[in-house]
Amino acid sequence: MRYIKQFVLILAVSFAGEVLNRIIPLPIPAGVYGIIILFLLLATKLVPLEAVEEAGRFLIEIMPLMFIPAAVGIITSWGNIKSSLFAYTTITVVSTIIVMAVSGIVTELVIKIGGHKK
Repeated sequence: MRYIKQFVLILAVSFAGEVLNRIIPLPIPAGVYGIIILFLLLATKLVPLEAVEEAGRFLIEIMPLMFIPAAVGIITSWGNIKSSLFAYTTITVVSTIIVMAVSGIVTELVIKIGGHKK
């Protein structure tokens, strides 16, 4: 029963993200809205971590399975992708490097700010 409550809470937050995506005319995916909402709920302690921790851990553990449909989609679209493979590879590598750099900088800032509060 505990898992069901946690999943329902996560689904409710995801639904709220979908609603925001329809209401706010910005090119931001609904999942990002959901993540921001969940972060704010956890940061403000409106939702304690224990209320979603076990279901979240389970979802992270099964995350690799969620990539299977995307991989199958790439395989079935190989004829269209093959001609632009170099461009796709370049974009993927460059964007991965940028995401890693930005994530590292943000993490360092959060650690610095968190260290000053103590």
